[in-house]
Amino acid sequence: MLEEEYQLDYFHRNDFHRARCVKCGGYFWSRDPERITCGDAPCDPYSFIGSPIFKKKNLDEMREAFLGFFEARGHKRIGRYPVVARWRDDVFLTNASIYDFQPFVTSGKVPPPANPLTISQPCIRLDDLDSVGRSGRHLSTFEMMAHHAFNSKEEKIYWKEETVEYCDEFLRTLGAEIDAVTYKEEPWAGGGNAGPCLEVLIGGLELATLVFMDMEQSADGKILINGDRYRKMDMQIVDTGYGLERFVWLSNGSSTIYDAIFPEVVDKLMKSAGITNPADDPTLNEIFSSNARLSGLIDIKDNSNLLELRSRLASEIGVEVDELNRIMTPVETVYRIADHARCLLFMLADEIVPSNVKAGYLARLVIRRTLRLLESLDTELDLFDIIKLHTEYITAYPELKNSLNRISEILEIETAKYRETLASGMRIVERMVKKKQSLPLEDVIQLYDTYGIPPEVAKEVASRQNLKIEVPDNFYSLVAKRHSKQERVEETIDPRLERVKNLPDTIKLYYEDPLTFEFEAVVLDTFDDCIVLDRTAFYPEGGGQPADTGTISTQENIFNVIDVEILDGVIIHHLESDGKISRGEIVQGRVNQKRRMAHTRHHTATHIVLNAAKKVLGDHVWQSGAQKSMDRARLDISHFKRISMDERRRIELLANEIVMSDIKIDINWFNRNAAEKRFGFTLYQGGIPPGDKIRVVRTGDDAQGCGGTHCTSTGRVGAIKILKCERIQDGIERIEFAAGDAAIRSMQAEEELLFNTAEILRVPPDQLPKTATRFFEEWKELSKENERLKEALAEAKVGQLISDAKEIGDHAVVAEIFYGVDREELVKIGRLISGKGLYSILIGILDGEASVVTSAPANSAIKAGDIAREVSKVLGGGGGGRPELGQGGGKRIEKAEEALNQGLRSFESY
Repeated sequence: MLEEEYQLDYFHRNDFHRARCVKCGGYFWSRDPERITCGDAPCDPYSFIGSPIFKKKNLDEMREAFLGFFEARGHKRIGRYPVVARWRDDVFLTNASIYDFQPFVTSGKVPPPANPLTISQPCIRLDDLDSVGRSGRHLSTFEMMAHHAFNSKEEKIYWKEETVEYCDEFLRTLGAEIDAVTYKEEPWAGGGNAGPCLEVLIGGLELATLVFMDMEQSADGKILINGDRYRKMDMQIVDTGYGLERFVWLSNGSSTIYDAIFPEVVDKLMKSAGITNPADDPTLNEIFSSNARLSGLIDIKDNSNLLELRSRLASEIGVEVDELNRIMTPVETVYRIADHARCLLFMLADEIVPSNVKAGYLARLVIRRTLRLLESLDTELDLFDIIKLHTEYITAYPELKNSLNRISEILEIETAKYRETLASGMRIVERMVKKKQSLPLEDVIQLYDTYGIPPEVAKEVASRQNLKIEVPDNFYSLVAKRHSKQERVEETIDPRLERVKNLPDTIKLYYEDPLTFEFEAVVLDTFDDCIVLDRTAFYPEGGGQPADTGTISTQENIFNVIDVEILDGVIIHHLESDGKISRGEIVQGRVNQKRRMAHTRHHTATHIVLNAAKKVLGDHVWQSGAQKSMDRARLDISHFKRISMDERRRIELLANEIVMSDIKIDINWFNRNAAEKRFGFTLYQGGIPPGDKIRVVRTGDDAQGCGGTHCTSTGRVGAIKILKCERIQDGIERIEFAAGDAAIRSMQAEEELLFNTAEILRVPPDQLPKTATRFFEEWKELSKENERLKEALAEAKVGQLISDAKEIGDHAVVAEIFYGVDREELVKIGRLISGKGLYSILIGILDGEASVVTSAPANSAIKAGDIAREVSKVLGGGGGGRPELGQGGGKRIEKAEEALNQGLRSFESY
């Protein structure tokens, strides 16, 4: 980054001096001409622990001080965004305040909600999850206080000079010694953008970053940052981030950030676990203060860094490392649990459903890690107790309390799943360890990703087999980082873009009048089997709604339209066959009305069913996918448990009540900011539409951004019938339903099934339940009788079989081939024979296959499973089993005699 980027008039007017740090080599600005270090750790140690920098404030007071400061200076205060980034398709969690405005505002496509603005945004970053609790400063969730200004060519708000001046002034209002503040030059890059940045430092701690985002990534860019090329962009964005928790820590001067930001939760946890709180013990307090100071000098990224930190601290205070670990680990565990519980409160309250994918994966990771940590503490508090405790002190966001009932239910289910995972995990790891001489990190990560098995379990099982596993101390951070972003499919440039780039956007008649099925249009272009018109009533595939079909007619020919797609605003019609159609020709289009109306009803019904599901199951329900067809539709939703039959009926009933209310469906285009402000981020249930305008479809109190075709009122949807509900993956439930005449046909099909069954049983339909129950009871009795007869038959056969047993050495062996006898009966016979002290080799031929059963008396040297394997090989199959009972089989029934003899020969070797 060029030096001129940081040559600010404000610095020169206020006696700042630019210097180069003698330790890290970075450039910084300071009012102190004698200063030779930049002020950042590890170049400067923490100096604020025990000596607060600011006037003491808690989280609420500090947040209000910041927001009020900027509000008084012309910034509009806006509310927080969710911690799950619903408005983005590239990341899952909100990592910074600028995430709230990417990609639409930062690209200049959409104006900001206010300009300038100020916000305090709760953020979640899990990249340093393993450092939480140990470093004294790391957090999984934090608030980024910020002020933003979005400068364009048309409107200049403010830029670097004012940004630094605001920062200086705010620090003064907090009581900071302004001469101790340094501004360190540091290029910033992320999310495809970049710019010069000033890190704000005091007391050895980075408090804020002032980013001047004015570049975008480009292959032909001339500015190189971290190996990537950038070029200047039209927008100039003030992107600041002030760490709320760090400001509070500096005002408190406590030994760790955790004691400063949620002391009540820490204290309650420690008391419940019988752990001495460092805040109440001068010796412990000094240990943790020293640890925090040293951790500022060592970046804890892996196990070697942690060992170095422990070793240096042990040497400094004069104790052995093992003893230091014994003292510190319980306290650090409390810090971690307190932090993770607060993180989960925001995650779950903001409607993340734990699962194996996306944001749900990250929520489950934090849940299971916290449960694991809780197991190491002797406390009666469970995870929900700690989360609930946080809500008593987070007064700025009262909405968090509204989710406690749902959070309690989610944690109950997740805890049960975790216990099941631990139980099965031991066996899975044991099998894997037996097959391998070592378990590399990738295998340990796969065990966690695939089965949810914690690395501690893998390590424990491996140690019992004398197999050492090296699990890095930043294991959970590595896993979280892998799952923090959406996997990107490499984009390819459609060659047809060049063909249509000079054509005007197609006029969409299906929006102007959804009941237009016949129209006249002018041909703008033809190529391959495609035709482009100036206007069309044909709907192109999108939003889970299939493309329309129909015909396009010229004066001489009629062409079938088999597919329709939209490309950069231009609608392309695919014809079944090439034909002579000329540019400028006037054609007539006719849409398949029956197909379109079926899709339209199912699209509107999808909105209605989703609305009903949210009301029955809870606000956490989020659309994960949808698809419409003529005879049915499916809706995939996030939900943490199976949909019960009662819930299914209630969703269906409520959906039909909405239909019968005949609510007018309101469809309007809104400015994106206005739409988000009015309707919230549930707008994006069906995906994230591009551009600054959003087409909002409202069915009563439900509003979604949607480009599909819809009925004019809910009554036109007709009946809605839920066909089935099923779990398609963990955390995702699928609802299949039919609407309109498709619903009637599905009900008629069910009715036909009911009447046909009644006719078979020769009873009226209303007598089916009673009749089915009676038949079932009779069937159970007959089954029991059948089993009794089989036992009697087996016993009768055994007597004869034993009398015909073959003597092979010291062994009496029953060897027999049965026809028409199933495996179950062979097992009964084999057990009866071995119970009388004999061996058996039994082959049953049934339905063209051979079943093998072998048996041996208890504690015999001859293993029945080994005999079954030998016999089954001859039959072209496989076998095995326990010492007392072996099973197998094969399809080469013609070799049954040979297989029996092979089994008998096996006894000769004993």
